[in-house]
Amino acid sequence: MTFTNEQLERYSRHIILEDIGVKGQEKLLNSKVLIIGTGGLGAPAALYLGAAGIGTIGLVDGDTVDLSNLQRQVIHSCADIGKAKVISGKESINAINTDVNVITYQERATAENIKDIIKDLDYDFVLDGTDNFPVKFLINDTCVMLKKPFSHAGIIRFQGQTMTYVPGAGPCYRCVFKNPPPPDLVPTCQQAGVLGVMGGVIGTIQATEAIKYITGVGKLLTGYLMTYDAKKMEFRKVKIAPDITCAICGENPAIHELIDYEIAACSIRDRQ
Repeated sequence: MTFTNEQLERYSRHIILEDIGVKGQEKLLNSKVLIIGTGGLGAPAALYLGAAGIGTIGLVDGDTVDLSNLQRQVIHSCADIGKAKVISGKESINAINTDVNVITYQERATAENIKDIIKDLDYDFVLDGTDNFPVKFLINDTCVMLKKPFSHAGIIRFQGQTMTYVPGAGPCYRCVFKNPPPPDLVPTCQQAGVLGVMGGVIGTIQATEAIKYITGVGKLLTGYLMTYDAKKMEFRKVKIAPDITCAICGENPAIHELIDYEIAACSIRDRQ
């Protein structure tokens, strides 16, 4: 592709990086990343991926912006309260970078729609920015079935964790966590609270993993679970081996259909 003068200036700090350069930036501009959830994790990830020049970003979220979101969901502002999160996210990304084609799916991810959403534009990489276990397992199972790489992450209180799945190269989310916990066993951020900046720390790591996967630079968090304790200011990487008995990616998978552990309502899909 031919870069405009404006693009050469905009992406100059990437282009002068030996590991990125013109070819790497071209890969980013031709790539498609799907972000499921535009909350604490998805918000900073979306902003940085948009700024980096990801050519197409898909945003999946059925919620609207409320005041309590603004403590951590930096893609939204006071003026966005009451607005669909995906619309607010689209506007914020394009306010930073008009190169980015933002596709909005104003609906919650369910077993009925998630395959169609991921296959809609044949996204290259998926980010799990959700805040509940049922959808996290749904994202994992779908990506394993479709052979799509994705970044998992979760945050609560002062702690966060993240890992990256690449088909055929390491364990999936189920290899580590097996099945969703019983309802109400593990508190949500709404119940337990979360330090606002946790989303920024972990969400930008997810964005970094997406950029590294697309450009082929460096080593991914494949085969590792990275945890972060903000109180101790401590990162840990725990090596994880694939589980040959895993119900979705093991030698004899038991799961052949997607499971809605939690019934989620669909609403409007906006394809602007």
